Amino acid sequence: MHMRGTPQTMGQYTSYDSIIQDMLFYFGEKIELAKAAGVTDIILDPGIGFSKTIDQNFEVLSNLHRFSVLNCPILLGVSRKSTIYKTLNISAEESLNGTTVLNTIGLIKGADIVRVHDVLEARQAIQLVQKTGLIN
Repeated sequence: MHMRGTPQTMGQYTSYDSIIQDMLFYFGEKIELAKAAGVTDIILDPGIGFSKTIDQNFEVLSNLHRFSVLNCPILLGVSRKSTIYKTLNISAEESLNGTTVLNTIGLIKGADIVRVHDVLEARQAIQLVQKTGLIN
């Protein structure tokens, strides 16, 4: 997962030269280290909500497809994130619709796995996106 600092300090580490390029470099290094250690099953998590501003989270989501060059499955975890409820000025408990929208965008942009709280609704979104032929 991409994150700078710790959960307690990550808010201090949101300055990037180019967030997507920086993340691609970060993941490239981590993949090399993992492979050198014998790890073969690697999943990338862009860390939505970790060491990123709300605008940066949306930039990462919009550019999720760019991480496919690393040839690893991409996990997206946006369920009930503050990026949703702060943008919409609602509570986390009211963020199901926003979660579904961002999961749908993420799937279209290349997410292979979605981490969710609301499984039924996520499954329905996946089924509908699959029906369009935009994903398998």
